[in-house]
Amino acid sequence: MNYKRITLLCGHYGSGKTNIAVNMALDLRKQYENVAVADLDIVNPYFRTKDSSREFDEAGIRLIVSEYANSNLDIPALPQEMYAIVDDRSLMSIVDVGGDDRGAYALGRLSPAIREENNYDMFLVVNRFRPLTPDAVSTVEVLREIETAASLKFSGIINNSNLGAETVPEDVLSSEQYVREITELTGLPLVLTTAEESVAAALYGKVSNLFPMHLQKRPV
Repeated sequence: MNYKRITLLCGHYGSGKTNIAVNMALDLRKQYENVAVADLDIVNPYFRTKDSSREFDEAGIRLIVSEYANSNLDIPALPQEMYAIVDDRSLMSIVDVGGDDRGAYALGRLSPAIREENNYDMFLVVNRFRPLTPDAVSTVEVLREIETAASLKFSGIINNSNLGAETVPEDVLSSEQYVREITELTGLPLVLTTAEESVAAALYGKVSNLFPMHLQKRPV
């Protein structure tokens, strides 16, 4: 994949942004020395990029995360270190933005500088198996809310439709019409279709722009 300097991942709660952020950061590190993954999800205390901190350390990837990550505190706090995303133009960054428009408000603090440099992609991560985004129309509503909150426009769609550990190749294939409708409604391209590595193995030649992923495991 060809990356811009800043890659922003947004989407509904449970769409799978964090797993994609982890895998993209590791992929990006193969191409660049100075790589960071930033967790802007300061609202939702569930599955965090911080859970992969050891893996990032071993790969030489900088992790930028709120001090409240993995706690039960619901305090919006944008750490000063987060501004490195826009201040250090030698830094290639993958940014895991919070769910829906509430998480995107934090991104809005950085958006003027991001727009000024204009070296970014903002991708909507979609999962048709999530209860609040089961169809294209409801998903596009989420997209518009995030754009307004973040003061940035999306540049593409990532299809991450899955049922967790129960996912089979047919689930991914069945989501193609859903994603096609989203692209038609928005005019945005489908950038990637993601799948866990074993599922992806059965999808080669059937799905374009396939991005195999290993799934993040929460520390015990």
